[in-house]
Amino acid sequence: MSETGQANTGAPDQVRAIAWREESMATQFANVVNVQGTREQVDLFFGTNRTWNVAETENVVVDLSNRIILTPLAAKRLHAVLGGVLAEYENRHGRLDLEA
Repeated sequence: MSETGQANTGAPDQVRAIAWREESMATQFANVVNVQGTREQVDLFFGTNRTWNVAETENVVVDLSNRIILTPLAAKRLHAVLGGVLAEYENRHGRLDLEA
């Protein structure tokens, strides 16, 4: 995706503009994500951790709110885009530590 909001379709001289329609968009918060995949699809599960003090409870409770099903190709594109966004974030704000 270019900075002008245009997507490159892969052909060198074919650039198409994308019209983003947001009338039906819903915004959800998630602080938990899980992924599973098969040969045909990759499933992303999003939810919110409802456990306040993990040390004082036996189980962690997560309210699942959304499942997104992607083709493996769409998942690979998402992987590339997220990697770029996170690299830019870390360049601006510092490294994110998953062990913290």
